Amino acid sequence: MAAPTRVPEDVGAELLGPAGGACLPPCQLTEEDASAHPGLTNLLLGLTPYLDLSGLSAPLARQLEQAGKELQLRRAAWLRWEALHRLLQEALMEQGAGTEDASPAPPDRKFLETLEQRLLLGELSRILEPGPSLRGSQPPLLGLGAPDLLALLPPSQDLARLQQRLPQELEERLRRKGLALLSYHRPESDRAGETARCAMLWTLAEGLAAEQRRRQAARSRRRDLMGLLERQRAAYPQVWAGRGGVGRGHPSEPLSPSLPQVLLHCLGLLQRLAQEHRLGTQAALDRLNTHYLEVKCSAMFLKIRLEELSVLVDTYSPEKVEVHRAIRASLQGAVQQQEQELATARKILAAYESLGPEFEGLVQEYAQLCGSIENKRWALQEFSKGCH
Repeated sequence: MAAPTRVPEDVGAELLGPAGGACLPPCQLTEEDASAHPGLTNLLLGLTPYLDLSGLSAPLARQLEQAGKELQLRRAAWLRWEALHRLLQEALMEQGAGTEDASPAPPDRKFLETLEQRLLLGELSRILEPGPSLRGSQPPLLGLGAPDLLALLPPSQDLARLQQRLPQELEERLRRKGLALLSYHRPESDRAGETARCAMLWTLAEGLAAEQRRRQAARSRRRDLMGLLERQRAAYPQVWAGRGGVGRGHPSEPLSPSLPQVLLHCLGLLQRLAQEHRLGTQAALDRLNTHYLEVKCSAMFLKIRLEELSVLVDTYSPEKVEVHRAIRASLQGAVQQQEQELATARKILAAYESLGPEFEGLVQEYAQLCGSIENKRWALQEFSKGCH
């Protein structure tokens, strides 16, 4: 008759293991489960030396790490080409959004047209050429191939100028993108000079890489703490079951509830500490965030004002400004003259109104006399014409 399978006494601690040692991933396994399934317990104990905390074996973990490195390299290469392609697309979009007054010079326009044509031909070539897995299995699109696009290439002189100027254009656009990123990451750099900003730009990549490494270390630390928390959660019920379970200690030993009470008290203290600490620093954090947003808003208003002034400077030349000043001076003079005439008429009207209603009869009689005089003057003129 086969001997009974041996079940370890502290199976949770033995399976989970100490932090940093060979152990299985965190699992909720109690002594009742181990007693009910002894074969599973032995299997888990046998797998412990060959698995890490993520549940992978050593060869598979190495393959996964190698695949991750290759993926990072391919992703970095793709990001480089994608960044260059987006920069070129932005250059073409700026050309399309330009107005007639701010149209590019003929060499710049020719450069952008050649660049746009070359990009379109590149995209068409990528569409017409199938991938390695589909090559030969299906006919080409519209019966065309990459050689058919050679006739649409720009002249060799334009391509030579494009290849000569393109690195300088990309370098300038990348420099402007880097300065914009520097302004976002370090707003205080806007007050520095051009030389100082260029020097800060050289160290920006190292600062971002260091910040990314700190974030990755924090994530790794969080994963370790989560694993430790799972191990503690798996160990505490087993300890409580060991203190009160069958086969542990003397049967007459009283069940002491001190351990759950201590754990609950510790949990309450931790919650209160977290709440007080968070509430104590939240006001200071809010003040700092408010100050940062105010400074950011002021900087944004200044940038908007700067753009407005730049547009005004580009729109109005000094000659146009002088003409506008002369027109404005003449209009102000005419307005002042009309205001003076209006004030004089109001004074005369006020003087007439002060004479009272009796003056209205005199005005009507005066108007009749003026009309009679005009009629007699006209009749006299007609009579004089008839005599001659």
